[in-house]
Amino acid sequence: MQSNRTGWILLAPTLFLLGVFGVVPFLYVLWLAFHRWNPFGANPDIIYIGADNFRRLVFDAEFLASVGATSGFVVFAVTSQLILGYFLAQALMRDFPGKAWFRTIHTLPLIVAPIVVGSVWRLMTTPSIGIIPHLLDEWFGFQMNIGTSALTAFLVTVIMDIWHWTPLVTLTMIAALVSLPPDPFEQAQIDGASKSQIFWYITLPMIQPAILATVFIRLMDALRTVDEVWMLTGGGPGAATRYVGLHIWKIVFPKTDYGYGATISVVVLYLTIVVCWLLYVALLAPRNK
Repeated sequence: MQSNRTGWILLAPTLFLLGVFGVVPFLYVLWLAFHRWNPFGANPDIIYIGADNFRRLVFDAEFLASVGATSGFVVFAVTSQLILGYFLAQALMRDFPGKAWFRTIHTLPLIVAPIVVGSVWRLMTTPSIGIIPHLLDEWFGFQMNIGTSALTAFLVTVIMDIWHWTPLVTLTMIAALVSLPPDPFEQAQIDGASKSQIFWYITLPMIQPAILATVFIRLMDALRTVDEVWMLTGGGPGAATRYVGLHIWKIVFPKTDYGYGATISVVVLYLTIVVCWLLYVALLAPRNK
C-alpha cells in the first residue's frame, strides 16, 4: 500500500503536466471542432454548428489534395530514411578511417532547427544563387526551379526531410543492432546461412519493434511538418507541397477559421492513430500471440 502511494506521488508531476499540456488542449480542440469561430470576422462569437465542419471537410478539395500530397511525402520520406538509416547504422558498426568525423557530421542535422533547415535549403535551391541548380545545370544541363515545377518541389521537400531526419533513424538502428544477442548469429553461421538469410530470418524479426517505434516517431513528425516546407516552398507551386500541417496553419492563421482548423486537426490525429494501429496489428500483434 505504501509503495503504491509513493509511486503515485512520484508520477503526480508528470500526470499533471500531461493533463495541462496534453489532455486539456485536446479536449478544447475537440470542443472547438463542433463550433464556428472566426474572432476577426464579421461575427466573432463562438457558434455551435454540430457536425457541419466535418461535413464541410469531406467535400473540401483543398484538404483532400493536401492529404494526398502528404501521403506521398510520408511514404517516400519515411521509407527512404529507414533504408538509409539501417545501412548507415550497419556501416557505423564497423571500424573505418574517419569514422568519428563521419559520425559527428552525420548527426549534425539533428541539432538544426526545422525553420533553419528550410531557410538553408531555400538558399541552396533558388535558381539565381543556389548551388544545387548551378551544379545540375553545369553537369547535366537540367534547369531546376522549385517555384515552377510541382514534381521538383515535391522531390526537394522529400530530400530535405531525408537529410534532416535520417540521422535519427541511424541512431535508433544502431541502438537496436547493438542490443542483439550474438548467439543466434553464431549458430546461423555454423549452419551455413547466407547473409541475406541471416538478415531476413534473424536480424529483421529481432529489430522489428525498434523499426516500428522509429516508424511511429517519423510518421507523426512527417504528418505535422510545417516549418521546413513553409520556408522552402510556402506550399507551392500552387498546392503541390501544401501538406496537411501547412494546410491547417493556413486555415487557422491567415483565414482565422479556428473551428474548421480544429476539425482538420482532430481528423488528422484520428488518421495518425489509425495508421499506427494498423502498422502495429500487421507487424507486431502476430508475434505477441
